[in-house]
Amino acid sequence: MEIMTTRWRCVKASARIGTLSLLLLMSTAQAQESPPAPTEDAAARSIVEKADLVRFPGEGFQVDIAITSTQSSGQPSESRRYRVLSKGNSNTVVMITEPASERGQIILMKGRDLWVFMPEVSQPIRLGLSQRLTGQVANGDLARANFASDYNPRIVRSETIGGEEYHVLELTAVDRGVTYQRVVYWVRQKDNAPHKAEFYSLSNRLLKTCRYENYQTMLGRPRPARLVMEDSLRSGEQSVLDYGNMKLRDLPEKVFTKDYLKRLE
Repeated sequence: MEIMTTRWRCVKASARIGTLSLLLLMSTAQAQESPPAPTEDAAARSIVEKADLVRFPGEGFQVDIAITSTQSSGQPSESRRYRVLSKGNSNTVVMITEPASERGQIILMKGRDLWVFMPEVSQPIRLGLSQRLTGQVANGDLARANFASDYNPRIVRSETIGGEEYHVLELTAVDRGVTYQRVVYWVRQKDNAPHKAEFYSLSNRLLKTCRYENYQTMLGRPRPARLVMEDSLRSGEQSVLDYGNMKLRDLPEKVFTKDYLKRLE
Protein backbone atom coordinates (compact mmCIF):
# COMPACT_ATOMS: atom_id res chain seq x y z
CA MET A 1 0.00 0.00 0.00
CA GLU A 2 2.79 2.39 0.94
CA ILE A 3 4.62 1.55 -2.32
CA MET A 4 1.49 2.38 -4.39
CA THR A 5 1.01 5.66 -2.51
CA THR A 6 4.60 6.65 -3.13
CA ARG A 7 4.31 5.78 -6.82
CA TRP A 8 1.12 7.87 -7.09
CA ARG A 9 2.85 10.84 -5.52
CA CYS A 10 5.71 10.51 -7.99
CA VAL A 11 3.27 10.39 -10.92
CA LYS A 12 1.50 13.56 -9.75
CA ALA A 13 4.81 15.35 -9.19
CA SER A 14 6.01 14.35 -12.65
CA ALA A 15 2.74 15.60 -14.14
CA ARG A 16 3.15 18.96 -12.40
CA ILE A 17 6.74 19.25 -13.60
CA GLY A 18 5.67 18.32 -17.12
CA THR A 19 2.92 20.93 -17.14
CA LEU A 20 5.27 23.65 -15.87
CA SER A 21 7.86 22.69 -18.47
CA LEU A 22 5.26 22.84 -21.24
CA LEU A 23 4.06 26.29 -20.12
CA LEU A 24 7.65 27.52 -19.95
CA LEU A 25 8.39 26.23 -23.44
CA MET A 26 5.20 27.84 -24.81
CA SER A 27 6.07 31.19 -23.21
CA THR A 28 9.61 31.05 -24.57
CA ALA A 29 8.37 30.18 -28.05
CA GLN A 30 5.85 33.06 -28.00
CA ALA A 31 8.52 35.49 -26.87
CA GLN A 32 10.80 34.36 -29.68
CA GLU A 33 8.05 34.48 -32.30
CA SER A 34 6.70 37.95 -31.40
CA PRO A 35 9.32 40.30 -29.89
CA PRO A 36 7.78 43.41 -28.28
CA ALA A 37 7.25 46.16 -30.84
CA PRO A 38 7.24 49.88 -30.05
CA THR A 39 3.78 50.86 -28.83
CA GLU A 40 1.73 53.58 -30.45
CA ASP A 41 2.10 55.62 -27.26
CA ALA A 42 5.89 55.56 -27.68
CA ALA A 43 5.53 56.68 -31.29
CA ALA A 44 3.14 59.46 -30.26
CA ARG A 45 5.50 60.65 -27.51
CA SER A 46 8.38 60.77 -29.99
CA ILE A 47 6.30 62.96 -32.33
CA VAL A 48 5.38 65.37 -29.53
CA GLU A 49 8.97 65.61 -28.30
CA LYS A 50 10.22 66.39 -31.81
CA ALA A 51 7.45 68.95 -32.33
CA ASP A 52 8.46 70.66 -29.08
CA LEU A 53 12.02 70.98 -30.41
CA VAL A 54 10.68 72.54 -33.62
CA ARG A 55 9.00 75.27 -31.59
CA PHE A 56 11.86 75.92 -29.17
CA PRO A 57 15.46 74.72 -28.73
CA GLY A 58 16.30 72.27 -25.98
CA GLU A 59 19.13 74.47 -24.69
CA GLY A 60 18.76 77.66 -22.70
CA PHE A 61 17.40 80.45 -24.90
CA GLN A 62 15.92 83.94 -24.95
CA VAL A 63 13.08 85.18 -27.14
CA ASP A 64 11.01 88.36 -27.40
CA ILE A 65 7.24 88.01 -27.80
CA ALA A 66 4.78 90.71 -28.91
CA ILE A 67 1.13 89.93 -28.19
CA THR A 68 -1.71 91.82 -29.85
CA SER A 69 -5.24 90.99 -28.72
CA THR A 70 -8.30 91.81 -30.82
CA GLN A 71 -11.95 92.18 -29.85
CA SER A 72 -14.83 90.56 -31.70
CA SER A 73 -15.36 93.88 -33.51
CA GLY A 74 -11.91 93.54 -35.05
CA GLN A 75 -10.47 96.42 -33.04
CA PRO A 76 -7.21 95.80 -31.13
CA SER A 77 -7.89 95.73 -27.39
CA GLU A 78 -4.30 95.77 -26.11
CA SER A 79 -0.67 95.17 -27.09
CA ARG A 80 1.99 93.82 -24.78
CA ARG A 81 5.61 92.72 -25.04
CA TYR A 82 7.55 90.13 -23.09
CA ARG A 83 11.07 88.75 -22.91
CA VAL A 84 11.22 85.05 -22.08
CA LEU A 85 14.25 83.18 -20.72
CA SER A 86 13.76 79.43 -20.72
CA LYS A 87 15.75 76.29 -20.06
CA GLY A 88 14.12 72.92 -20.56
CA ASN A 89 10.43 72.66 -19.72
CA SER A 90 10.59 73.49 -16.03
CA ASN A 91 12.58 76.74 -15.68
CA THR A 92 11.24 79.94 -17.23
CA VAL A 93 11.36 83.66 -16.53
CA VAL A 94 8.87 85.97 -18.27
CA MET A 95 9.68 89.68 -18.07
CA ILE A 96 7.13 92.32 -19.05
CA THR A 97 8.78 94.97 -21.24
CA GLU A 98 5.64 96.83 -22.40
CA PRO A 99 3.49 98.61 -21.34
CA ALA A 100 5.96 100.81 -19.49
CA SER A 101 3.61 101.00 -16.49
CA GLU A 102 4.13 97.27 -15.87
CA ARG A 103 7.81 97.07 -16.74
CA GLY A 104 9.72 95.33 -13.97
CA GLN A 105 7.06 92.71 -13.32
CA ILE A 106 8.51 89.23 -13.67
CA ILE A 107 6.89 85.79 -13.74
CA LEU A 108 9.02 82.91 -12.49
CA MET A 109 8.23 79.26 -13.16
CA LYS A 110 10.00 76.42 -11.33
CA GLY A 111 8.49 73.07 -12.17
CA ARG A 112 4.73 73.58 -11.81
CA ASP A 113 5.11 76.50 -9.40
CA LEU A 114 4.47 79.97 -10.77
CA TRP A 115 4.91 83.36 -9.09
CA VAL A 116 4.69 86.98 -10.22
CA PHE A 117 7.06 89.54 -8.71
CA MET A 118 6.05 93.20 -8.75
CA PRO A 119 8.39 96.03 -7.72
CA GLU A 120 5.79 97.65 -5.45
CA VAL A 121 4.88 94.41 -3.64
CA SER A 122 7.34 92.87 -1.18
CA GLN A 123 6.11 89.29 -1.48
CA PRO A 124 5.61 87.29 -4.70
CA ILE A 125 2.06 86.33 -5.68
CA ARG A 126 1.30 82.72 -6.55
CA LEU A 127 -0.31 82.12 -9.96
CA GLY A 128 -1.89 79.20 -11.79
CA LEU A 129 -0.71 78.01 -15.20
CA SER A 130 -4.24 78.21 -16.61
CA GLN A 131 -4.89 81.77 -15.37
CA ARG A 132 -5.23 84.31 -18.17
CA LEU A 133 -2.15 86.45 -18.79
CA THR A 134 -3.52 88.68 -21.53
CA GLY A 135 -6.21 88.26 -24.19
CA GLN A 136 -6.49 84.56 -25.06
CA VAL A 137 -3.04 83.79 -23.63
CA ALA A 138 -2.72 81.86 -20.36
CA ASN A 139 0.31 82.01 -18.08
CA GLY A 140 1.26 78.50 -19.13
CA ASP A 141 1.24 79.43 -22.83
CA LEU A 142 4.35 81.54 -22.25
CA ALA A 143 5.89 80.00 -19.14
CA ARG A 144 5.38 76.30 -19.90
CA ALA A 145 4.68 75.95 -23.59
CA ASN A 146 6.03 72.46 -24.28
CA PHE A 147 3.74 69.45 -24.29
CA ALA A 148 5.96 66.39 -23.82
CA SER A 149 6.26 66.62 -20.03
CA ASP A 150 2.67 67.58 -19.24
CA TYR A 151 0.60 65.23 -21.40
CA ASN A 152 0.16 61.57 -22.28
CA PRO A 153 -0.17 61.47 -26.09
CA ARG A 154 -1.75 59.01 -28.48
CA ILE A 155 -2.20 59.07 -32.24
CA VAL A 156 -5.90 59.13 -33.14
CA ARG A 157 -5.81 59.51 -36.94
CA SER A 158 -4.09 61.05 -39.94
CA GLU A 159 -5.37 63.96 -42.02
CA THR A 160 -4.43 65.52 -45.34
CA ILE A 161 -4.40 69.34 -45.24
CA GLY A 162 -3.29 71.34 -48.27
CA GLY A 163 -1.68 68.27 -49.81
CA GLU A 164 0.39 67.55 -46.66
CA GLU A 165 -0.03 64.57 -44.34
CA TYR A 166 -0.53 65.28 -40.64
CA HIS A 167 -0.64 63.22 -37.48
CA VAL A 168 -3.60 64.10 -35.27
CA LEU A 169 -2.79 63.39 -31.63
CA GLU A 170 -4.83 63.55 -28.47
CA LEU A 171 -2.88 64.80 -25.46
CA THR A 172 -4.33 64.02 -22.04
CA ALA A 173 -3.06 65.95 -19.01
CA VAL A 174 -0.93 63.99 -16.56
CA ASP A 175 -2.78 65.77 -13.72
CA ARG A 176 -4.97 68.81 -13.06
CA GLY A 177 -2.02 71.12 -12.49
CA VAL A 178 -1.22 71.66 -16.17
CA THR A 179 -2.49 74.49 -18.36
CA TYR A 180 -5.16 72.52 -20.25
CA GLN A 181 -6.79 69.19 -19.52
CA ARG A 182 -6.87 67.96 -23.10
CA VAL A 183 -5.25 69.03 -26.35
CA VAL A 184 -5.89 67.87 -29.91
CA TYR A 185 -2.69 68.49 -31.84
CA TRP A 186 -1.94 68.47 -35.60
CA VAL A 187 1.72 67.77 -36.48
CA ARG A 188 3.07 67.46 -40.02
CA GLN A 189 4.37 63.97 -40.67
CA LYS A 190 7.40 64.78 -42.82
CA ASP A 191 9.15 67.15 -40.38
CA ASN A 192 7.14 67.16 -37.09
CA ALA A 193 6.16 70.81 -37.58
CA PRO A 194 3.16 71.86 -35.44
CA HIS A 195 0.18 73.08 -37.46
CA LYS A 196 -2.75 73.53 -35.09
CA ALA A 197 -3.88 72.76 -31.54
CA GLU A 198 -7.30 72.72 -29.86
CA PHE A 199 -7.35 73.27 -26.11
CA TYR A 200 -10.09 71.80 -23.91
CA SER A 201 -11.23 72.32 -20.32
CA LEU A 202 -11.76 69.70 -17.62
CA SER A 203 -15.41 69.48 -18.71
CA ASN A 204 -14.21 68.83 -22.29
CA ARG A 205 -15.34 72.23 -23.56
CA LEU A 206 -13.28 73.68 -26.41
CA LEU A 207 -11.65 76.83 -25.02
CA LYS A 208 -9.53 78.04 -27.91
CA THR A 209 -7.71 77.06 -31.06
CA CYS A 210 -4.09 77.87 -31.83
CA ARG A 211 -2.52 78.00 -35.31
CA TYR A 212 1.26 77.85 -35.78
CA GLU A 213 2.17 80.15 -38.67
CA ASN A 214 4.87 82.23 -40.36
CA TYR A 215 7.67 79.65 -40.18
CA GLN A 216 11.08 81.35 -40.19
CA THR A 217 14.61 80.08 -39.69
CA MET A 218 15.61 80.76 -36.10
CA LEU A 219 18.65 79.15 -34.48
CA GLY A 220 19.33 77.04 -37.54
CA ARG A 221 15.90 75.56 -38.29
CA PRO A 222 12.39 76.62 -39.38
CA ARG A 223 10.20 77.50 -36.40
CA PRO A 224 6.73 79.06 -36.11
CA ALA A 225 7.29 82.79 -35.58
CA ARG A 226 3.57 83.50 -35.12
CA LEU A 227 0.85 81.86 -33.03
CA VAL A 228 -2.77 82.84 -33.55
CA MET A 229 -5.03 81.98 -30.60
CA GLU A 230 -8.77 82.21 -31.25
CA ASP A 231 -11.33 82.19 -28.46
CA SER A 232 -13.88 79.41 -29.05
CA LEU A 233 -16.34 80.83 -26.50
CA ARG A 234 -16.38 84.43 -27.78
CA SER A 235 -16.40 84.48 -31.55
CA GLY A 236 -13.96 86.88 -33.18
CA GLU A 237 -11.71 87.43 -30.18
CA GLN A 238 -8.12 86.43 -30.72
CA SER A 239 -4.53 87.04 -29.67
CA VAL A 240 -1.56 87.00 -32.03
CA LEU A 241 1.86 86.14 -30.62
CA ASP A 242 4.86 87.19 -32.73
CA TYR A 243 8.24 85.70 -31.79
CA GLY A 244 11.56 87.36 -32.62
CA ASN A 245 15.20 87.84 -31.62
CA MET A 246 15.53 84.23 -30.53
CA LYS A 247 19.04 83.37 -29.40
CA LEU A 248 20.81 80.80 -27.30
CA ARG A 249 21.80 82.00 -23.87
CA ASP A 250 23.78 80.49 -21.02
CA LEU A 251 21.24 80.27 -18.20
CA PRO A 252 22.64 78.77 -14.99
CA GLU A 253 20.22 77.53 -12.34
CA LYS A 254 20.69 80.68 -10.24
CA VAL A 255 18.87 82.71 -12.90
CA PHE A 256 15.66 80.89 -11.99
CA THR A 257 15.67 81.87 -8.32
CA LYS A 258 13.71 84.55 -6.52
CA ASP A 259 16.86 86.29 -5.29
CA TYR A 260 18.30 86.68 -8.79
CA LEU A 261 15.30 88.24 -10.53
CA LYS A 262 16.19 91.87 -9.77
CA ARG A 263 19.50 91.42 -11.56
CA LEU A 264 17.94 90.31 -14.84
CA GLU A 265 18.21 92.55 -17.88
